[in-house]
Amino acid sequence: MFRAEPLLKIRLRILASEAADAALELARFGIYSPARHAAERLPENPAAVYRETWLEVEARTAKLVERCGALSPLSIPEGAEAPTLVDLEELNGWLKEVWITCLAAYEGEVRIEEEIRHLDALQETLGRLERLNVDLAYLLRPDGLLAVNIGSLPAASVKRAGEALSMTGYVIYNFDTIADQVYAVIAGPRDRHGEVRALLSQAGWRELPVPPELRTHPRTARAWLSEERQRVEALSIAECAVLESLRGKYRSGLEEARLRVELGRPLAAAAVLGVSGRGALASLSGWVPRRRADELKEKLAARFHGHYWLDVEEAKRHDAATTPSLVRYPAWLTPFVPLVRSYGVPRYGEFDPTLPFALTYLMLFGAMFGDVGHGAVILLLSILFAGRLGRAAWLGIAAGTVSMLFGLVYGSVFGFEDLITPLWISPMHDPIRMLSVAMAFGVGFIALTLLVNTGNRLASGRVAEALFDSGGLAGLLFYAGATGGIASLAGANTGALPFWPLALAGIVTVAIYKWLESDAGFAERALVTTIETMEAGINLFANTLSFMRVAAFSLNHAALALAVFTIANGLDTTGHWLTTFLGNVVIIVLEGGIVAIQALRLMYYEGFSRFFSGDGREFVPLKLMDARVP
Repeated sequence: MFRAEPLLKIRLRILASEAADAALELARFGIYSPARHAAERLPENPAAVYRETWLEVEARTAKLVERCGALSPLSIPEGAEAPTLVDLEELNGWLKEVWITCLAAYEGEVRIEEEIRHLDALQETLGRLERLNVDLAYLLRPDGLLAVNIGSLPAASVKRAGEALSMTGYVIYNFDTIADQVYAVIAGPRDRHGEVRALLSQAGWRELPVPPELRTHPRTARAWLSEERQRVEALSIAECAVLESLRGKYRSGLEEARLRVELGRPLAAAAVLGVSGRGALASLSGWVPRRRADELKEKLAARFHGHYWLDVEEAKRHDAATTPSLVRYPAWLTPFVPLVRSYGVPRYGEFDPTLPFALTYLMLFGAMFGDVGHGAVILLLSILFAGRLGRAAWLGIAAGTVSMLFGLVYGSVFGFEDLITPLWISPMHDPIRMLSVAMAFGVGFIALTLLVNTGNRLASGRVAEALFDSGGLAGLLFYAGATGGIASLAGANTGALPFWPLALAGIVTVAIYKWLESDAGFAERALVTTIETMEAGINLFANTLSFMRVAAFSLNHAALALAVFTIANGLDTTGHWLTTFLGNVVIIVLEGGIVAIQALRLMYYEGFSRFFSGDGREFVPLKLMDARVP
């Protein structure tokens, strides 16, 4: 849980003709991640042509299946073999023929759909023009004495537009109103038509185009539309019969094609990353967990009967940058994984912070948002919407529960601090103590990150950095000594431990290491060493001071509740309880969101930035059915 599983680097050498079956077997294995290793010296990619052909087959099959409608659920028989390149080429040819055969029917279907949409648009336009009850061919004739416009105006502009039009010799006739738009006919002398169009544009006029099909009497247009719709519906029925016949004819073939696509997917997916070869030899390389290596050997032996060569070796320390990370998490921890992954993926061999992140994040959230009532609301909402939230509901349930626990510690219920007795501390009544507790937590947190960073560096073989750098053991020695010394000066009972000598020893060690690490001239080396050493010490205490926000937000929570109650107490009974209710809603939504972000910020910038590189690679296994070609 704290580190990625040990992986083995594998190279499977096999005949190129059996590469597809080998990739299929590795996909069935379900825990093989393809990757081309640096030491691989086979220059060719025998799966490149296979992948190109497969992509064509996959695209054509997807198109035809989409047109064909629902097929039976896909299931892969246990002993099914992957298609060869020849199989894919033959399948691709058949799919081309099917597409050409069906293309005319599909295009006919599209034309009918376009005609239906056109008739619908004409129907809508006619519905507005029917109220005129005049022959539109006569009204809109181009050789008439009057210029006629049909369109709409905003209702607020009609009166003003009518007055302006009357001055130009034009008249306006309103024949329909829909929402805030008034539909009207505007007619007048042709010689002033340009002037009138400019006026109408300023008034918000929108022309209503009258298609040629509707330039007749509305009754005639209505009858024509009815006939056209009957004609199109008859064509649609005939086209549907043709399409259904084609679907029945090719359905079984498409189901077989879909199966072959899935069986060929593993090699097509691996072709980009983990397949190389030369001549008749193919090599599939990648990573598998050490715990399942024997199982893989058994599967390959049963399938290929010794007609292969498998090279297996342990992942080396210097391969950490290219080795993927496979970490197994219990179900209750998975909601926190995306929060960690948003920062980065742990490098192979690096400490995985998901578990301590989950615990620390919840503790920070609860400490800043401690309230029995508010936590209960979060808990209840997470349970009620668990179906929609999925595994993320567990995050809300955990956060609500921890908030309730800290509410008991603080003695706070919906902002009321007199309903229950605090189990330990009340932030509002003892802010100095709350601040001390927050700072103590920050010191412990920073010290833990330094320990983890020391472990990461030792695991990666960087022993000098682990022991003498500011992010390693020397930095921890300085930090522990300095914080202990400051605590003793502040009056804390820290005993007679030699804190300041420890701090001095730590910072001097860091300075010496940075001096030896630099290869610049004397003056530049001295300047760089001084600045970097001072920066290391300042950053440690700046990060520690950031934890003051834990105390600040716990006080802010109580202060917001106090402000709500102050406003509510000045109102009548109804107003009092309404204000109290709405105020608590605002606190839960607004402050709860802010606190969630602040807790995340503390984890990222004061924690992860100190020990977590986040530049690792995700372990992506080759699988059947749900695999996707990059």
